[in-house]
Amino acid sequence: MLLLSRVILLWRRRGGGKVDNMIIPDMEKLESLKGKIKLQGYNNLHVISDFDRTLTYAYQQDGKKIPSIISILRDNDYLSEEYSAEAKSLFSKYHAIEISKDVSMGEKKESMKEWWTMHNRLLIKSGLHKKDLERIVESGIVRLREGAKELFNYLYEKEIPLIILSSSGVGDAISKVLEKEGILYDNISIITNKFEWDKNGVAVKSIEPVIHCMNKDETILSEFPEIYGEIKDRKNVILLGDGIGDLGMITGFEYDNLIKVGFLNPGEEQNQKEYEQNFDMIITNDSDIHPVNKLIGELSNDS
Repeated sequence: MLLLSRVILLWRRRGGGKVDNMIIPDMEKLESLKGKIKLQGYNNLHVISDFDRTLTYAYQQDGKKIPSIISILRDNDYLSEEYSAEAKSLFSKYHAIEISKDVSMGEKKESMKEWWTMHNRLLIKSGLHKKDLERIVESGIVRLREGAKELFNYLYEKEIPLIILSSSGVGDAISKVLEKEGILYDNISIITNKFEWDKNGVAVKSIEPVIHCMNKDETILSEFPEIYGEIKDRKNVILLGDGIGDLGMITGFEYDNLIKVGFLNPGEEQNQKEYEQNFDMIITNDSDIHPVNKLIGELSNDS
């Protein structure tokens, strides 16, 4: 018997035997949202997504956790030992504030802005070079989920804007990952911490606004009028994120219909109930992104 209140679907990855888990907490709600979005067509749709551990895998094939782009810089030898030590010191101080339940949201926002402003200055002081970002990309540590290329290709073909909001991206690193995969299309907007570079490729200035985990939402788009102009009339949204905090990416945008897709990665199983209360689709087990492709395909008036 099919229960509409909670359905767990098992989809097999194409070309392989691995079973990917997907949880749909409320099938009836999801089908209603799909119907409304389909009725209005792709011209009224845009996608907003986190990057690290959402569009990319959370774990390597050997089971080792994949760090975010900024963590790769901090924890490896791309820059100086002094940089790593100071960056870890900042992390130790401000991450405790980020996750504290005793600190108000207003205080957290101020602290996160302070953290990322200081960290960006530290990157410049430490001589961040474009080649450092290229080395990260070429290392292959950052891996797009299987099916991501198909997703990007489909969004481009259907002229659906994709906004990637990332506080852990650095400079052009995300662009370089997509360029390497041949999917850096003009329907994609990437909002992350960016820098001005001198003629030798060395970072010399952090470009405002500073993006951090507490302002990673569509209100920040007011500072990017060209990007906002592309999506302001597209009131139907698909949101992709790997944490409850990523739901804030839609803050400040007056949408009509919203489908929230969460990636419940290994190690986060204790949060499953909270995910079921907040997301419309949940992809588990660090699996591929084909369910998102299927979802968007079902929103076509041709399907």
